[in-house]
Amino acid sequence: MADNVNSLPFFYGNITREEAEDYLRQGGMSNGSYLLRQSRSYLGGFALSVSYMHKYYHYTIEQEHNNTYAIIGGKSHRGPEDIIDYHSQEMDGLVCLLKKPCNRPKNMQPKVGPFEDLKEKLIREYVRETWSLSDTELEQAIISQRPKLEKLIATTAHEKMPWFHGNITREDSEPRLQNGPRVNGRFLIRQKDANSYALCLVHEGHVMHYRIDKDRSAKLSIPDGRKFDTLWQLVEHYSYKPDGLLCALTQPCLHGDGNIGRPRLPQDHPGQGATGGFFSRLKRTSLPIPGRKNPRGSANNTTDNLNPYESSIPYYQSTKEAMPMDTEVYESPYADPDELRSSTVQRDHLFLEDGELGSGNFGTVMKGVYKMKKAEKQVAVKILKNSDDNNVALREDMLREANLMQQLDNPYIVRMIGICEVENLMLVMELADLGPLNKFLQKNRYLSVKNITELVHQVSMGMKYLEGNNFVHRDLAARNVLLVTQHYAKISDFGLSKALTEEENYYKSKGHGKWPVKWYAPECMNYLKFSSKSDVWSFGVLMWEAYSLGQKPYKGMKGNEVMQMIDSGKRMDPPVNCPPEMYELMKKCWTFKLEDRPGFAVVEPRLREYYYDISQ
Repeated sequence: MADNVNSLPFFYGNITREEAEDYLRQGGMSNGSYLLRQSRSYLGGFALSVSYMHKYYHYTIEQEHNNTYAIIGGKSHRGPEDIIDYHSQEMDGLVCLLKKPCNRPKNMQPKVGPFEDLKEKLIREYVRETWSLSDTELEQAIISQRPKLEKLIATTAHEKMPWFHGNITREDSEPRLQNGPRVNGRFLIRQKDANSYALCLVHEGHVMHYRIDKDRSAKLSIPDGRKFDTLWQLVEHYSYKPDGLLCALTQPCLHGDGNIGRPRLPQDHPGQGATGGFFSRLKRTSLPIPGRKNPRGSANNTTDNLNPYESSIPYYQSTKEAMPMDTEVYESPYADPDELRSSTVQRDHLFLEDGELGSGNFGTVMKGVYKMKKAEKQVAVKILKNSDDNNVALREDMLREANLMQQLDNPYIVRMIGICEVENLMLVMELADLGPLNKFLQKNRYLSVKNITELVHQVSMGMKYLEGNNFVHRDLAARNVLLVTQHYAKISDFGLSKALTEEENYYKSKGHGKWPVKWYAPECMNYLKFSSKSDVWSFGVLMWEAYSLGQKPYKGMKGNEVMQMIDSGKRMDPPVNCPPEMYELMKKCWTFKLEDRPGFAVVEPRLREYYYDISQ
C-alpha cells in the first residue's frame, strides 16, 4: 500500500518536476538513479523521476480503481514501492533499470503540498457533520473510507477556496479583479456551467479569460494545457509557472473583496438552496459507514460495491466537434519512453502505399505505414529522387531539415519520426491527410469564422512553441500548414528553418535565393535578417489567406511592387467578411519596425481570447 510512502528515504513529497531534476543532478545523475514524488496532476498518484545518459525521464504512477498502482500502460502493483522493486529487475517500458535511489538530504522531510492540511480538516468536518461522529468512531470512519473521502473532498474543495467566485458572469469578474491592486497574476476562477470554468487573470492592467474544460474522463484543463483532476491542482501548477498563460498566478482575488459576498452558485447546483454551502452539496453524495445507516437512510454493511473514483460531479459527454486531442496523432510518437526517438527508421518496418501525396524539386511525398514497437502509425514519406551530381545540395537540405525537425515536439507541428536510407533517402513524418490549408479552404468555402479562427489559433500555438525554443521558420504560409482534420492544423515544411543559439535573436542569410517575398517582413528583404518577429509578419499574411478562404495575397502584384507598397505604409485590405478584430491583429503583425511588432507570446493569447468569445 501507499500509506507508508512517507517513510521511503527516496520519496520527496509534493515537489515539482524541476526540483526533482535538481535533486537527481545533485545526486550525481548516474544511470538508473531515481526518486519518487507526489503527482501534482493525478489524485492519489505519484511520479517516478529517473536519470539516464544525462537526461531525465518522468513516469506517472496512477492509483487505480481497485486501489492498486501502475505506471500508465504498465502492470498493476500493490503500491509505489512494489513498482520500484519490479523495475529494479525489469525495464518493461522504462528507459533503464532502477539502480540507485536518490535519497532525501539529511533531516529533510517529504514536502507537504498546500492542500494536504486543508484536506484533512475538510475530511474531518465532513464526517463530523454528516454522520455526527466524534472521537474513536470518527477516526475509524476516516480510516475505512479514506480513498472515497479524499476523492469526494478533493473534487469539490475549490468551493471553499478564497479564489473561487462561483457562477458569476464575465462582466462581474472584471471589476472584482480591477477594484484591488492590479498586480500581474491576480486571479479568480468562476463557474461557467456544470462542466466548465474560467480562469480570470490580470496582466498589464487587462483581464484575460482562460476557459477551463472538463473532458470525458473528468480531467480539467485550459485548451492545449496540462490536465488535472482538480481545480486546486490546476491553481497550484500555474502558481508555480505560467506554462502557456501570460504570467503565473500570484495573488488570489478573494471573493469577499469589495463587499462582494460569498460565491454565487448556479440555481441547479447541488450546493444551492436554503442552507447552501459546501457540506450541503457533499451530503447529497454521502458515503455509507460500515454497520451504520447511511445519510440516505439505507443500511449498508459493506463498502465493496462502492467505486472510490465515482465523481460527485455529473459525467460529461461532449457534444462538440472533434477536437485535436480526440485524434490519434495528437499524442507525440515519442511520448512513450519505450518508443524513444531514433534518428533512423528500419526499412522493413516501413510500408509505402500507392499514389503520391505531392511532389517537388526534391522528389515525391508518398503515404505509408510505419510499424512501431507498440502501434502502427500512418506516415508521410518524403523521398529524394535518384542521386546524381545535381542533387547533392537537395540531399544536404533534406538532411538538415530532418535534423531540425527531430528537435521539435509539439502537437501543432508535423513531427519527424525518422530517416530511412535504403534505395533512396526518405524522411518519415506524421501524416496530415487533408493536405495544405490554402487548398482545403479553396475547396471548402463553407468553413465558418469560428472554424478558421480555431485553425489559425492552433498555428499560433505551434509558432509560440518555436519562438520559445529559438527556432525561426522562414517559410510560414498557408501552403505549409497541413490539416489532420477540419479542426486540427499542423505547421510543416522546415526546409528554410534555422535554429538560433541562445546568444542570437535573428539569422542573417548569405543571399536572397528563391524566396517567398509576399510573406516576408521588410527587414528580411532589406537586411536579410530573419527572426521570430519576421515569422510574425508571415503569420499575418497567413491569417489573411485563411480569412480570404485561400486566396493569393497581393494578387496580380510582383515582388518589387509589394515591397514598394509596404515601404509606403500601405497594407492589404481586409478579406471579405473578415472579423474586424482579426484584421486589426493582422495589421499588428505587419508593423514595419520589428522592435514594435508583437511576438507570438502576445499574438497567441489575443487569438485565443477571440476564439473563446465567438465560441460561447
